[in-house]
Amino acid sequence: MSGTSEGQRASAGTAPGTPAAPVTERHTTAPTENGPARTDSTPAGSARTDSAPTGPGGGDAGSIASELRDYRAAFNAATLPMGVVDGRGHVVRANEALGGLLGTPAAVLAGRQACELLDLATDDRTWHAYREVLLGRRSRFRCTRRLKHPDGRSLWAEITVVPMTGASAAESARVLLTVADVSDRRELQERLRHLQMHDPVTRLPNRTLFFERLASTLETPPYQDDSLPPRQHARIGLCYLDLDGFKAINDTLGHRTGDRLLAAVAARLTDCAENDASRNAGGSRLVARLGGDEFAILVEDSAGTQELTDLARSVLAALQQPFDLAGQRLSVSASIGVVERTAAGTSPTGLMQAADTTLYWAKADGRARWTLFDPERNAHRMTRQSLSSTLRPAVERGEFTLEYQPLVGMADGVLRGVEALVRWNHPQFGVLPPNRFVQIAEEDGSIVQLGRWVLRTACRQARRWQLDHPDEPPLFISVNVAVRQVWDSDLVADVAQILAETELAPGLLQLELTESAVMGSGGRPLRALQALSDMGVRIAIDDFGTGYSNLAYLSRLPVSVLKLDGAFVKGFRYEDGTHPSPADETIVEAMVQLAHRLGLTVTAECVETAGQAERLRRIGCDTGQGWLYSRAVAPEQIAGLIGSRPLEG
Repeated sequence: MSGTSEGQRASAGTAPGTPAAPVTERHTTAPTENGPARTDSTPAGSARTDSAPTGPGGGDAGSIASELRDYRAAFNAATLPMGVVDGRGHVVRANEALGGLLGTPAAVLAGRQACELLDLATDDRTWHAYREVLLGRRSRFRCTRRLKHPDGRSLWAEITVVPMTGASAAESARVLLTVADVSDRRELQERLRHLQMHDPVTRLPNRTLFFERLASTLETPPYQDDSLPPRQHARIGLCYLDLDGFKAINDTLGHRTGDRLLAAVAARLTDCAENDASRNAGGSRLVARLGGDEFAILVEDSAGTQELTDLARSVLAALQQPFDLAGQRLSVSASIGVVERTAAGTSPTGLMQAADTTLYWAKADGRARWTLFDPERNAHRMTRQSLSSTLRPAVERGEFTLEYQPLVGMADGVLRGVEALVRWNHPQFGVLPPNRFVQIAEEDGSIVQLGRWVLRTACRQARRWQLDHPDEPPLFISVNVAVRQVWDSDLVADVAQILAETELAPGLLQLELTESAVMGSGGRPLRALQALSDMGVRIAIDDFGTGYSNLAYLSRLPVSVLKLDGAFVKGFRYEDGTHPSPADETIVEAMVQLAHRLGLTVTAECVETAGQAERLRRIGCDTGQGWLYSRAVAPEQIAGLIGSRPLEG
């Protein structure tokens, strides 16, 4: 059959309204059902026959040309904007829908760079992916771009680029480009995201959006000018606050009033953040509700600690002004934790932990205030937490030891007994005195286990001294007992068992409880103390005179000894050039006389000088304890003091 006519080639190879190109440069392409298909281009002077090639259905060249015309007609009439792009990125052919989308006749788009028409070269990642498809190295590329419609409105377009099949190796690669208007879908997605990312009560960003913004800020710190090199010392700040007493408002006035209050608080916080941003040129402020009555103000590119503390002050002042809510006048306050630091090396988790800790400090310090994060205070807290987590295992590992401080007769200076003082040989922090861990042990309940170990070890040691020095009067052993040991364990049974195990006489054991723990005791604690006293164990009130001394209780409790707090004894000093306090001496003398009339003995703590010892002896104190006689020492040193000369001076 004869070759294809010139008119046929022109109609097959050019876009509507464009002049016919030379045969050597013409490419006839059209989309097919299974993807774009295209015919071979015919070099100048060559001939093509109707019989070759045949289509899949065995049709001749005429039927193929007819199909191609049908496909081109469908391409041009399609409502979906489409275009054919060659391997160099030039538009070969565009349909009318694409021209309408871009506000340019389809014929005029031929030869234009598709990347310029559809904004595909604005970022490196998109440009690279697009080029990979043009070069045949990638099977598909899809992106979303914001385009300007000819009528002036913006629209979101989803652009897809796929290779066209059927090209010969001699031809440049071509791709089919489609553009779908997804503005409605995008708008719906944005509305849904806004609902997901904002609090319905206050309309503020919620916890999810806050952490998303925080993570983004720390990953890419804000800079004042993109043309300048990145700042190496970008800083970030956070005010983390919650309302004091908000639960009471919810409980008494209802959740609707509580929600109105939260919305009003959010408005004031937003005003404070905006005013702060206008005063301090720099990064933006993000106000968010993190949940309940907790709010956060994130300061990007902070100018320093002063900026954050000024913001915290303005927030407190703003919230202290009364709120008028539907005829109700409410007043609230807030506690604020303030953290400010360099962005480098800071994680969202670390920043929020610091903020949460600082907010806790603000509440513990009295509420209605702001508190700045203190690394040293936080280190102490972390140390405390570390001690708490390892205290129970430390008892099992045998990390605790006992030292003993002498209790000396004031009249003759002879050793009468010792007080057992526990020490923690911590593998990381060294030797720790009781004030570093006893309170922690009381809070987490491990004091029961630790106290039982102390009691058993001290009684065993007292019995050993007694056996080693049979000719000397036996020493009594004094052991501190926490009130939680009385409540959380069967202290009476423990004492009875330990005395039986060690064969120590009950009269040689003295249990010390603080005044606050003993005074007002009733029920189980009082029954336990009475049972111990009936057993023959001596009960001593430690730090007497510093708490609430209910003398009526004192007359009914099974108490044997009062230990005067060292604060009274310190007023007896002569040696440091200060005059003694007459009031302290009068108080001590009255307490000693009262104790003796009740049949109690008195021990003075913190005796450090001979002058103090002399005055206490004259007043009538029975025993003394302090550095004048000895510090707390190992049991071997106590053994050397038994039966020795008077210890004083």
